[in-house]
Amino acid sequence: MSDNSLLEKLETFYIRFREIGQLITDPEVIQDMNRFVKLNKEYRDLEQVVEAGDELKSAVKSYDEAQEILDTETDKELREMAEMEIEELETKIPELESKVKMLLVPADPEDSKNVILEIRAGTGGDEASLFAGDLFRMYTKFCESKRWKMEITNYSEGTSGGYKEIVANISGDGVYGIMKYESGVHRVQRVPATETQGRVHTSAATVAVLPEAEEFDVVLNPADIRKDTYCSSGPGGQSVNTTYSAIRLTHIPTGIVVTCQDEKSQIKNLAKAMTELRSRIYAIEHQKYLDEIASQRKTMVSTGDRSAKIRTYNYPQGRVTDHRINLTLYNLAAVMDGEIGEIIEKLQIEENTEKLKESGF
Repeated sequence: MSDNSLLEKLETFYIRFREIGQLITDPEVIQDMNRFVKLNKEYRDLEQVVEAGDELKSAVKSYDEAQEILDTETDKELREMAEMEIEELETKIPELESKVKMLLVPADPEDSKNVILEIRAGTGGDEASLFAGDLFRMYTKFCESKRWKMEITNYSEGTSGGYKEIVANISGDGVYGIMKYESGVHRVQRVPATETQGRVHTSAATVAVLPEAEEFDVVLNPADIRKDTYCSSGPGGQSVNTTYSAIRLTHIPTGIVVTCQDEKSQIKNLAKAMTELRSRIYAIEHQKYLDEIASQRKTMVSTGDRSAKIRTYNYPQGRVTDHRINLTLYNLAAVMDGEIGEIIEKLQIEENTEKLKESGF
């Protein structure tokens, strides 16, 4: 009953799993931390494939044995038991096959990484800054529901509230694999507080989700970095405007500038700024990877393209529309309160469906 070609494909993964199992116990490999970390990650990913494959093989074996009983046995009770098992397995095996196929689809190698979240107010003046603040609150609530840790590293407040720009680190289990779908232009349609005639205005904010680069992902030459220190600004207690704890790093070859003023300690701000700088440099290469994949697909729901309009939040109608998959939900209040899991789940399903087609399943 099972797809034999799928079982044949699994054998390649079994061989690689056994190979890596031996490599990660090799003293030479253990000494090479970069390689050791990558092999351990691959081993954990393959372990899921092997476990699902074992479950599928066991179900197929049980099906074949039950079918053999039907073909050879005359005992009524045995035949009834075999028929019941076959009926159950005819439902279970396709489900297991789907599970295995999804695990065999190549995952984005960055999915397990933490992220740097950047929200910038776009067109719409003060209203855009207020909307950027609303988006940040939405993501804060979502992170709380996932038990992820969020740390603000830099921000610039809007004149009437919200943020002109806000940058935060988000750490947890598989953050990038979930948050990457949020990159792009978010548009809001609502009546601003300053509007006296009740007209609906359209404003926008840009969201960027960057995979956090680890130290061995990007090696920075200290000679390429200019470091400036200055006084922190904004709320924060006695150290604000009195100590030079804020850090600004400029990467001379690329012109990338990052700042961090979240911590009272200059050393801690420097560490966070270095992480962000590595991630922004790493993101340049990662974007090339995303663009290459996107060019091969009819629809790509997680390209990270900041110029693409991905979602509209319409307050008068209480609806949210994700333009990448033509999804419209009438639960705006819940979404703005952090309940974006349903949208992300549907985006993941769409992307996985594309990947399955590419893989020939």
